[in-house]
Amino acid sequence: MRTAWLNSNSALKARMVAKAQVPDTGEDSGPEAGMPPYMESFLAHLRTLVGVPFDYLVPDSRLLPPESIRFFYLDRSWTDRLVDGAIAVGKIGTREQAHHQAHSPALQQQLDISERLVRGLQKKQGPFPDLKASNDASNKYPATAVTGFLLRSSAVSGWPHMEVRAYNQVIAEPFVAADYTGCQQPGGADDMPCQLRTLRLERLSPSVLMGLFEGVPKLVLFEEPHHGVQFGVTTISGIAQLDLRDATGQQILVGKKTQDISVPVRAWNNRVIAVTALRDALAGQRSNFPQMPPQDGSANFAVEVLNPPWRQRFEGTEDLAGGTSRPGQVNFVSKYAIAARVQDFSTVSAFKQAVSGGH
Repeated sequence: MRTAWLNSNSALKARMVAKAQVPDTGEDSGPEAGMPPYMESFLAHLRTLVGVPFDYLVPDSRLLPPESIRFFYLDRSWTDRLVDGAIAVGKIGTREQAHHQAHSPALQQQLDISERLVRGLQKKQGPFPDLKASNDASNKYPATAVTGFLLRSSAVSGWPHMEVRAYNQVIAEPFVAADYTGCQQPGGADDMPCQLRTLRLERLSPSVLMGLFEGVPKLVLFEEPHHGVQFGVTTISGIAQLDLRDATGQQILVGKKTQDISVPVRAWNNRVIAVTALRDALAGQRSNFPQMPPQDGSANFAVEVLNPPWRQRFEGTEDLAGGTSRPGQVNFVSKYAIAARVQDFSTVSAFKQAVSGGH
């Protein structure tokens, strides 16, 4: 009987040592075979949590109660393992396992770039090959931290096309978004305030909005969609009020408090504004706030009754995780020590007994 020149143990050892499974052709020659476009697109979407069940992101509803927002960092190690799990479907032997170990670093580097075109694909800005060519050419720098938010609010359903932008610096009002559209390249000399790249902005349900940004923001703005110039007043507890504005249309602030006046209404119908009385009331406020425009025509009156899109700023928020809750506030992290409870001997024994049916 002929003796085999190589046994199974030796073959496995040889394969694990030579993980690449292909001869080294040098760095300049490029890879022997590229990733299929559909696979690269699918894995890039996984990197931005597209298709991940919501229960994996928020396992308990108390983590995201109604009318709340949660900011977070995305653990890249977790998303890399998510990609590994998707690729593991095709691993049926040691050869595939060794091949994956050899090419995993290059795959992660490619996905660091490809994840930046997921939003363009979702917005249908073009086919994958065209977007990939443009994206690969303009994004050679390595991946940075990924941050994001989850917003659960009636504002999400009320304004389904809400605009959300993140910036790496706190920008004071008055704020003009067009002045800060550029993006600072990592390691670059330009330190101007800029808008962070939005990797994902999607409604997960009628009242839940999720966003991911490339980088760590210091300011996040939520704005009502801009549909055009609007005029109106605000009703608080049934009383109409109007914020005072300067000649440029900006709200007049004393400290951080807006200045407003009650809006006069018709005696026979409190839902009809007495325009002449309102104009006289605005003219009388100029003695207190000389920056207001004089009420000498329709243009200056229109400046005062502007009702621009609603804007909410988030900056300098306080992290209460692991600390003492404020009165009436539930701190889920400090209240439930999940890891310690699972490792408790009595808990493990009770679980095993329940699974075994008491035997």
